[in-house]
Amino acid sequence: MSLLEIEDLVVYYGSALVLDRIRLTVESSECVGVIGPNGAGKTTLLRSISGIKDWRGKILFEGSSIAGLSSSKIVRLGIVQAPEGRHLFSQLSVKENLRLGAFSLNDSQQIEKNYRFVLELFPRLRERARQLAGTLSGGEQQMLCLGRALMSSPRILMLDEPSFGLAPLMKDAISEAVHQIQERGVTILLVEQDVNMAFDLARRVYVIEKGAIEMSGLSSEISNDPRIKSSYLGL
Repeated sequence: MSLLEIEDLVVYYGSALVLDRIRLTVESSECVGVIGPNGAGKTTLLRSISGIKDWRGKILFEGSSIAGLSSSKIVRLGIVQAPEGRHLFSQLSVKENLRLGAFSLNDSQQIEKNYRFVLELFPRLRERARQLAGTLSGGEQQMLCLGRALMSSPRILMLDEPSFGLAPLMKDAISEAVHQIQERGVTILLVEQDVNMAFDLARRVYVIEKGAIEMSGLSSEISNDPRIKSSYLGL
């Protein structure tokens, strides 16, 4: 049984069909990538799983449907998203933002354990603990966005464009952090515009175009497909 299983997912914005019968699976401890052009429906996919967008079809987590569950209940199941655009609480400190990420946990020892891990993963956040989130650099804000998501002990961490707008060195730092998160056994569903990063991090990749899955398979195979080389890698 897959940790996350999506069957025939259909999503509309008004009368516009955004996702058309999406089928996707994510196994426990796996990193799965989702790539595609802007407007293909990648973010809508994550918003649907998170319970933010209405959808039709089937989304199963550990074999049970999450249809009709509120976003907060979905987080409590362990399905957590680090959104595109970060959506930090800019007038709160780094530490306060991280603590808010643990709102779904009642175990104080687990919260402290998660907090220590985040600061080990991103030492810069330790240095900026009292600083307002809105005053951080773009790269530091992305670290905080990931750290806040990790505070809730995710079973599956959904990352929406974690490298967007970052300088190459900071992009490498975020990529390395995702590697370390994987090594802790956290399952990852990665939406990423940087296809090289997606192929490096993900074991399997789905290609979405115009709201439909056009291709899927092992990263090593997909990255060598002539269509992918031409359209996404510029080769």
